[in-house]
Amino acid sequence: MNKIVVGLSGGVDSSAAAAILHHQGYEVIGLTLWLMKGKGQCCSEGMIDAAYICEQLGIPHHIVDIRDVFQTNIIDYLVDGYSTGITPLPCSQCNKTVKFGPMLQYARENLECDRIATGHYARIQHDPATGRYQLLRAFDRNKDQSYFLYDLSQELLAGSVFPLGELQKSETRQLADKYKLKTADKPESQDLCLVESNGSMRAFLDKYLAPKKGDIVDTSGKILGEHDGVHHYTIGQRKGIGIAAAEPLYVIALDAVNNRVIVGDRTKVTEPECTVERVNWVSIAEPSTPIRAEVQIRYRSTPVPVTVIPLENSRVRLVFDEPQFSITPGQAAVWYEGEKVLGGGIIEQTVNSEQ
Repeated sequence: MNKIVVGLSGGVDSSAAAAILHHQGYEVIGLTLWLMKGKGQCCSEGMIDAAYICEQLGIPHHIVDIRDVFQTNIIDYLVDGYSTGITPLPCSQCNKTVKFGPMLQYARENLECDRIATGHYARIQHDPATGRYQLLRAFDRNKDQSYFLYDLSQELLAGSVFPLGELQKSETRQLADKYKLKTADKPESQDLCLVESNGSMRAFLDKYLAPKKGDIVDTSGKILGEHDGVHHYTIGQRKGIGIAAAEPLYVIALDAVNNRVIVGDRTKVTEPECTVERVNWVSIAEPSTPIRAEVQIRYRSTPVPVTVIPLENSRVRLVFDEPQFSITPGQAAVWYEGEKVLGGGIIEQTVNSEQ
């Protein structure tokens, strides 16, 4: 089948992906998900630009209203997480439950199409030996988004195409210019869509979580200052704590139950291991014994050597070769073998977080 549905956010990357496939001879159908009201990509402005791109390319454009799904799976998820003292990562959750899943379902049920494409920078290949679809880093390591895609199932990987995976960002811009796309010079989104539409994460959270004053304490429980809500802080934070001290202080734990922010020196926020839950094994089947890999505990962090120890109930323990700074509950840990994503999951409470 030469038909493919392309998810269009109104940005240059998804626009270029659609144009590339269109010029390769595919029967392209544009699909934009209506996630929320407001400005920015994936919102009102993005839908208008996506519609314009479809008009330029002469392809159909569908808009699917999934605001309720986005509210439940992303907004409620974020608010609940921050209120309990963790720092949730919405992007991987959004990709699986809000974008790829609903897009592929809509394509199959309404458009008689079993493949979708997006403007993500990553690659997919099929391994005949194991029968698994493997997720690989993009050629452009500065734009690589495989970290955010670790939670895609084998079914979703089998039905997905990433036309930009072998391109540099500069090449994407050049192609968008070549095809005279309206979005060719559109600035990139620098933040999460919720941050972009609300101005800051703090402003977004303040719409849902009321200020609640509490104590900032050291590890002995000594009160050092006052905060106006644990949801305004994250593990490893140094700036904005508002306490003068001889040595720099970092947030080392968030105690939502007692409404306390716990701070300490840098050594207190560096740990040798952590546990990870909701693990999805991507390019390989779940191993029964420990494996060696390289792990990223944040999107922009440098991959570091680690031993991944499988546990029960879709969990693993990560033992780092060297202690790592700012391991943050709620964020994703994704482990690789070279350019191949082996698996990933959500960081649980760490030793310091349980104080």
